[in-house]
Amino acid sequence: MTILILIIVLALIFDYINGFHDAANAIATVVATKVLTPFQAVVWAAFFNFLAYWVFGFGVADTVAKTAHTMEINLVVILAGVIAAICWNLLTWWLGIPSSSSHTLIGGFAGAAVAHAIAVHGFSGYVGEDGATHYWYEIVSWYKAGKDGAMPSGVLIIIAFIVLAPLLGALASYLISIWLLNASRKTIGPKIFTAALMIATIVFVYYQMVPYDKIEKPRFDSHFWSVAFEAHNIKWFLVAFIILTVSGFCLIFSSLNLHQADAALKKMQLLSSAAFSLGHGGNDSQKVMGIIAAAVAVYINTNPGVHMDAWLDVVLPNDDAGIKGVMPSWIPLACYSAIAAGTLSGGWKIVKTMGSKITKVSSFEGVAAETAGALTLYFTEHLKIPVSTTHTITGSIIGVGLTKRVSAVRWGVTVSLIWAWILTIPISALLAGLVYFILSVFI
Repeated sequence: MTILILIIVLALIFDYINGFHDAANAIATVVATKVLTPFQAVVWAAFFNFLAYWVFGFGVADTVAKTAHTMEINLVVILAGVIAAICWNLLTWWLGIPSSSSHTLIGGFAGAAVAHAIAVHGFSGYVGEDGATHYWYEIVSWYKAGKDGAMPSGVLIIIAFIVLAPLLGALASYLISIWLLNASRKTIGPKIFTAALMIATIVFVYYQMVPYDKIEKPRFDSHFWSVAFEAHNIKWFLVAFIILTVSGFCLIFSSLNLHQADAALKKMQLLSSAAFSLGHGGNDSQKVMGIIAAAVAVYINTNPGVHMDAWLDVVLPNDDAGIKGVMPSWIPLACYSAIAAGTLSGGWKIVKTMGSKITKVSSFEGVAAETAGALTLYFTEHLKIPVSTTHTITGSIIGVGLTKRVSAVRWGVTVSLIWAWILTIPISALLAGLVYFILSVFI
């Protein structure tokens, strides 16, 4: 039990570090464009990091918890993974490198699990409880096909989104920028497109809503308020609100002078940065929830017959067995509080890289990049994929820069960031493996 408590404490410390390590993701552009002061920006971002508690479910947490097969590992594996993730996060923060906290945690968890499998079984095959021959590398859930056509999961999918997340962010911000640029012209075509997009958004979001009769635990007696405050529905309401707000601005953009347009864009930056902070809190806090859930599951597996107190009564969902997940409310509340507190601490070294070194950012670019980043995070969270908020917003900023000219992006800085992204998982995995072998000597 002592190791389990230690893992929970260290996981929350990692969540706090994640907050100030990734604070720049949400606040870099609003600070660079002087919409908010650095202090105002971190308070703004921290508030919406915490607000995500009422918006997002636990899909990403479930994916992270199943990075390694919990029936085949022990608590030392998770402890080593968390320690390695903390070390790598602090190092990259100190060097001002906006690496992925998400991939650091995934890499650490997977690396420690592989080290455990090698230590227990060596490199040769062994016969498992199912009577089949298994190998050390199978301890990690590399790939699992989605059920009934759903999105597949596994570490390979997470690795794929190292490339796909920034590409999606870049594509979305590029298209939003082109949309805004055309909306500034006094022609009817962009207005027709915008009106059509608004109608399509309303219809799409309407069909994504969960009706009252399908809500498992309605929060209110009123059907209307229960539907309105269902977490799944709130997320889609936010998507509609973001798109409709930008659409409303596009309809009047051509009638505004330069000063009016800039003032409106700065106000919209508050909305876009808030939306991104919500996505950051919802995506990154769930990863720590997943680690805590995995630790409890491993503790129960390695201590059969143990009675868990209600505050640690965690059950991992299993779609194949029809088991629904259970997570005490204090876990998500603690995780969201930790990341919000970390964001309040700021991360000024990385703010400089994200806000000015990649490309020069104005209010126009800030709105496009943050809106694209937020929509990408909501989309990937819906698919239960733990992506990097760092990669997403960096790709979004690059996409905005490309609308001006290819040379507007400082590719030397960008290439350095990409190398950091590529190396994060393998370095975290190797570091976690080393920490695991050291801890195994003493525990």
